[in-house]
Amino acid sequence: MGEQQQEPSRRPRHRRRVAEVFGDVLPDTTRDERDPGEQTPDREAWYRENRPPHHEDR
Repeated sequence: MGEQQQEPSRRPRHRRRVAEVFGDVLPDTTRDERDPGEQTPDREAWYRENRPPHHEDR
């Protein structure tokens, strides 16, 4: 069901539910709005640090 077909009273509830399930997908600022020296979190770092031993590089 598309959002346009929903009742207006359901839209905010639907958006809250989507945000609850998927979280905040978009960053608060874009790259061009940040200072050039500002570090952004490495998206892959957590996965590399928490990789199980049986997935190590051979």
